[in-house]
Amino acid sequence: MHDLIVIGGGPAAIGAAVYAGRKKLKALLIADAIGGQSIVSDKIENWIGEIAISGFELAEKLEKHLRTQKSVEIKIPEKVLKIEAINCINENNDSTKHKRVCDFAVTTNKNSSYSAKAVIVASGARRKRLGILGEDKFDGKGVAFCSTCDAPIFAGKDVAVVGGGNAGLEAVADLFPYADKIYLLVRGDALKGDAVTQEEVKKNSKTEILFNTIPKEIFGEQFVLGLKYINTKTNEEKTLNIGGVFVEIGSVPNSEMVRGLVDINQYGEIVIDHRTCATSHTGIFAAGDVTDELYKQNNISVGEGIIAALSAYNYILQRQKQIPASS
Repeated sequence: MHDLIVIGGGPAAIGAAVYAGRKKLKALLIADAIGGQSIVSDKIENWIGEIAISGFELAEKLEKHLRTQKSVEIKIPEKVLKIEAINCINENNDSTKHKRVCDFAVTTNKNSSYSAKAVIVASGARRKRLGILGEDKFDGKGVAFCSTCDAPIFAGKDVAVVGGGNAGLEAVADLFPYADKIYLLVRGDALKGDAVTQEEVKKNSKTEILFNTIPKEIFGEQFVLGLKYINTKTNEEKTLNIGGVFVEIGSVPNSEMVRGLVDINQYGEIVIDHRTCATSHTGIFAAGDVTDELYKQNNISVGEGIIAALSAYNYILQRQKQIPASS
């Protein structure tokens, strides 16, 4: 029985695990990999304390710090599939909100099961897909989801980037040194990303922005040859003859493991108390991009991870006082 299980490998999870270690909790961290979504970023310029750092370098530093915590066991690579509440005890003390105290069983893709008194879900999010014809067929054959990783492959080609937020704008910027022409497809009639990045994208002669567009089909032979899209103003279908499509339309929270156990909003985000990072289920906390936090930023995520760890620590102490036999 662990005191705490932390799920995830991004800044929120590492922040939580480091603070759990500092509190000398018997903790376990389970993750696919260390670094989170930012591991694919070539240059991060808003990580406080670093003027510029790559996602890979950030991941290395996070892991190095994590491994200094001797009371934290690490399981990588391993993916959590399900969390269940077990050994539940009703607590009748009116002075506390902890009316039902449970342990938790965490099952992974390696047919392993771990148990803990508390859990922090910091599992982050994954990239959204367009869900159109040809996207799956040409995945890895001209359809890409990581401009930092794959931009050099498209040297000398015309490409399309789908998405008018920060992810789309940054993908366009990543492609400037390589692609001949970059079409930026935006569903609405305005860009939504940071003003500085918008300006960089707009002033580059390689960029053509297509507003009010919805991708319809990606086509090709062995490799992508084009993209069909619809102009939502005119309902006219048009075709771009291109050699690649970068899908940059946001992310989906990795919250499947706790569906039915904690409250989740319409977007799949875990609903938390933002003062404590507590979920609707006593003993389960959540932090980072998997939650309903408005601003999905690394600095905010690591702070939330720390809040979750401190809240979990206080919860475990309170639990030991109320129900010593469950400790």
